[in-house]
Amino acid sequence: MDNEPGLLGSARRVLATLLEIGQTRLQIASTELEEERLRLAELMLWATFSLFFLGVGLVLASLLLVMLFWEGQRELVLATISAVFLIVGAWAGMTWRRKSRNKPALLATTIAEFKRDRAALGGRSP
Repeated sequence: MDNEPGLLGSARRVLATLLEIGQTRLQIASTELEEERLRLAELMLWATFSLFFLGVGLVLASLLLVMLFWEGQRELVLATISAVFLIVGAWAGMTWRRKSRNKPALLATTIAEFKRDRAALGGRSP
């Protein structure tokens, strides 16, 4: 069937080639969408991580204010723990912010492939 002579055989070969190109482009698009889904899941994890540590840090900072009126070294320990939680929370928040800004355009690879295909069909270079 691949070696059919004439116009009908040529049309079938062209159609088969176009279907293969379309399938490849859809597979690329599917991969890019999956990567975007994983990136968004990672961003949600960082946001949760950040909010947890900032929340715990704020609770401990509040306890510190209460304990400042008591005697002893309890204040220093609680201040240190509060600072650690606040620093980790701020670090996680900055990491989330950086990761949310550093992203490729959605379906950029697929669009680039389509441009190369169009250029190849039109006889132009990409």
